[in-house]
Amino acid sequence: MITCPYCFARVPRDRVAFRCVGRAGRGAGCEPVADEALGRHRGGVPPSLPPVFPVRRPGRRADCPACGVSTGRRVCPECHNQLPAEYCANPGKIVALVGAKGSGKSTYIAVLLHELMNRVGAELDASLVPCDDRTIERYKQDFARPLYGRNMLLSTTQSVVNAPLRDPLVYLLTRTVRGRLRSRTASLTLVLFDTAGEDLRSRDVTEPHLRYLGAADAVVFLVDPLELPGARSALSGTALARGGTLEGDPDSDPINVISRVTELLRRRDGDRRLTIPVAVALSKIDALRPALERQSALHRARAPLGALDLDDREAVHEQVRALLDEWQAGMVDRYLRQNYTDFSLFGLSALGGVPGPESVGPGGIRPYRVEDPLLWLLYRFKMLDGVRG
Repeated sequence: MITCPYCFARVPRDRVAFRCVGRAGRGAGCEPVADEALGRHRGGVPPSLPPVFPVRRPGRRADCPACGVSTGRRVCPECHNQLPAEYCANPGKIVALVGAKGSGKSTYIAVLLHELMNRVGAELDASLVPCDDRTIERYKQDFARPLYGRNMLLSTTQSVVNAPLRDPLVYLLTRTVRGRLRSRTASLTLVLFDTAGEDLRSRDVTEPHLRYLGAADAVVFLVDPLELPGARSALSGTALARGGTLEGDPDSDPINVISRVTELLRRRDGDRRLTIPVAVALSKIDALRPALERQSALHRARAPLGALDLDDREAVHEQVRALLDEWQAGMVDRYLRQNYTDFSLFGLSALGGVPGPESVGPGGIRPYRVEDPLLWLLYRFKMLDGVRG
């Protein structure tokens, strides 16, 4: 089975379809037609493209039954989006990124991908390459150019009620795993998709637009600690002014978001405790670090070991659990323990400092532990070793 990374339909490998290459100049090939399936998925007028056709035994290529021209353009039979060749060849993992309104999902994605392409990628001996042109364009336009090019804060993720359906980001992560006798190359397709917090509140919006949760292999919840009432006493200066701005808004309460996602996941997995790996991360932790005790695990950076430090992971998990209790948000931990068999708590900062009203702070982008949730998931996916001591 293949899970389409665009419409998240589960497709048997023998049902993968192909799209004709079309006619170029006076050569052979089919004329374009209105693609109703792709139009329904994206919304708007159906695009005019060469036709899609099924085959009995899909391989890497197929001959169009109408014109006889060979094509390698494999597509999802449900939505007609083209399936990246890398995605068909490697096991895909869909990571759903969910967070309350204003928790910093877009900024987190932008910085995480930048770190995987640079510092963390070098540490893991890994490469991260986009699988399709839409991923390339969306990352440049929506993430890298404003944040890293102009040092401007990213706009809040728009609800699908007011904006077109967003494409997920599809990347191929490949790393060299060194063993005692020989090295091997391991590859994994990562599908990252973020959603606006308010989309989780409306059941009408949830049904058609959050199907990816039903196909997710892991979930990362971002929690904005500046919106936790119990953490207000630990804030000062600019951070104090930025916190509590969503007080009274149900979309800012992390337990509301987590419980709605859990409800959706139960439709897939039933009433037992869910086995899907779940990472819950306090974002913007830089604003609260000055108030933490000196020996706090959140005062030290992660050691670049090229593996998951299990001792460090457990120390940070317990520290965040204690902070949730201290900040009157201990119900988050209790709810997770009651509903999930595999979850871990994190503290991170994508920017590393309190930003200005519209731009990155004067210290620039200084990410802190932004990669921790993904490293834990790679360990869970058996793409990364765990070490102690």
